[in-house]
Amino acid sequence: MPRTVHPERHFTHRVGWLRASVLGANDGIVSTAALVVGVAAAGTERHGLLVTGLAGLVAGAMSMAAGEYISVSSQADTEQADLARERRELIDDPAHELGELTAIYRARGLDDTLARQVAEQLTAHNALEAHARDELGITEALSARPVQAALASAATFAVGAALPLLLALMVPPTAVVMTVSAGSLLALAGLGALAAGAGGAGRLRGAARVVVWSALALLLTAGVGRLVGEPV
Repeated sequence: MPRTVHPERHFTHRVGWLRASVLGANDGIVSTAALVVGVAAAGTERHGLLVTGLAGLVAGAMSMAAGEYISVSSQADTEQADLARERRELIDDPAHELGELTAIYRARGLDDTLARQVAEQLTAHNALEAHARDELGITEALSARPVQAALASAATFAVGAALPLLLALMVPPTAVVMTVSAGSLLALAGLGALAAGAGGAGRLRGAARVVVWSALALLLTAGVGRLVGEPV
């Protein structure tokens, strides 16, 4: 009987761009919505809301891009330094490195003979790749990609930030606080559920944790805007 091929779906290959994209979109919505709600609560007119929102969008997108690029570049530098050190060790003391690989497989449950055989075969195939994956935890799917992370964060921040800004421009100034807050929380709930589903996690939990923290941010900035906007 022919064997039926069972397709498997995994999500680890999405980690790099998914993390940056979700972070960018979430931060774009939350920070811009909170900014708009705060200045609206202080009694700012429509033109002031527009200037504040656009400034927050541009500054936030560039900040996200720079932050992601710097942080992920640091990760990439660390990975490359580890690989370079491992490459030297493989040249200087291959027997010791083979022993390290054998010990790793033994610790994972293989008997001594099989662990040695696996280590020898993987070393013969691609020693650096074997040590990068099994000793250092560096794989192609999870390796750092600074440019990808920076672009994903900046683009998704701008898209996310555009939502509360558009909502603020569509309603009278007196309705901005409630409209932007409600619309942003609804969008954040959908984003949280979508991100959780894309990563293979529970959608409800993903939506709930985003909404709770975002609602707190909106509440605090609205309070600050109301306090500063009132004569003291």
